[in-house]
Amino acid sequence: MLGRRRIFQIATAAAAAILRARRAEAQNVNLAGEAKDRPRLTAPHPEGFPPNNQRAVVSISNGDSRRKNVTEALQAIDEQIRPKLATKKYVLIKPNALGTTHVDALRGILDYLQPRFKGPVVIAESSTGDTMQWMERAGFPALTKEYRDMKVSLVDLNEEAKYVVQPLIDYHLHVVPARLAARFFDPDAYILGAACFKVHNIAVVTLAVKNMVLGAPLHQTAAEAMAGRMWLDKRRYHAGIRQSLYNIYVTAARLQPFWGATIIDGWEGRQNGGLVESRVAIASTDYVAADRVGAEAMGVNHEWLGWLKYCGESGVGQWDLAKIDIRGAQLASVRKEYRLHPDIELQLRWQGPMEELPPTLGWTTPVDPTTVDA
Repeated sequence: MLGRRRIFQIATAAAAAILRARRAEAQNVNLAGEAKDRPRLTAPHPEGFPPNNQRAVVSISNGDSRRKNVTEALQAIDEQIRPKLATKKYVLIKPNALGTTHVDALRGILDYLQPRFKGPVVIAESSTGDTMQWMERAGFPALTKEYRDMKVSLVDLNEEAKYVVQPLIDYHLHVVPARLAARFFDPDAYILGAACFKVHNIAVVTLAVKNMVLGAPLHQTAAEAMAGRMWLDKRRYHAGIRQSLYNIYVTAARLQPFWGATIIDGWEGRQNGGLVESRVAIASTDYVAADRVGAEAMGVNHEWLGWLKYCGESGVGQWDLAKIDIRGAQLASVRKEYRLHPDIELQLRWQGPMEELPPTLGWTTPVDPTTVDA
């Protein structure tokens, strides 16, 4: 004889089972696993993005001096740089704090600019820590004296505290804001990136595009920190592999109209567990094309770079090697294999199907992918 409490428990369990079944049916999920074997998904667009037929120029300098390599790489694309440079009121050089842009790479940039642009020149960064302390350790203050005629100055973008808001997505695919340095959207600035060869734990590699994108988010000022108000918008970009790659892409697409040229200093590249003596510098006015060539020089499959694929396919820049004119050293002669991050297999999961959400979410009846109107 069952007691009332036991009968209530059985009835509650039965009701819960019925409710689960109805929810599963509403989502068209077969609990036996059919949804996994035969997901109800819309078919991909049959044509993809329109082709980008705009050719790009990338130079490679491979010599015995970091500083000279940088200068010569920029000289090789001089006619690409000068027209836009002549319309600007100042040059903004964006180094890489975490990649630690070498001061001689900046000297190489300033050597190129000196006979072509009288200044002013601003070297600006927004590091995750104290930007000015990093610049001092890197030896940047010496540049303000060495190139006094160019009016070189150093700027901590976090302390400047001027920003525009960029919508991103977080881990849960909710839209969130990120505060990006306003100088990167200044139409009066010729923006020149100073990137490095470096492997990364999410983006696979850090080159020109990521140097600009992840250098844009700000954090609290010193005054805010003293008041106990701490924030770091770079964290908005570390939101899961798929989300991070998309956030890099949408930010690059917004920044791209303001970009001038980029240098990627590969004198000593950073791989997992050490340095690689690549002894190259890469330059281009197309940041995406520069990164495509940079990935090749690091021996990295460009199809692994989700942010680059998104930028290339959507037209932010040129990523088709057949449409990139390379000047200077032959790409094959400078290619070296870099050891990637130990989590590379996890990093590449963005290439596979989305398994984080129910595959039939949004469909209430079975749909044959071959009959869906894309």
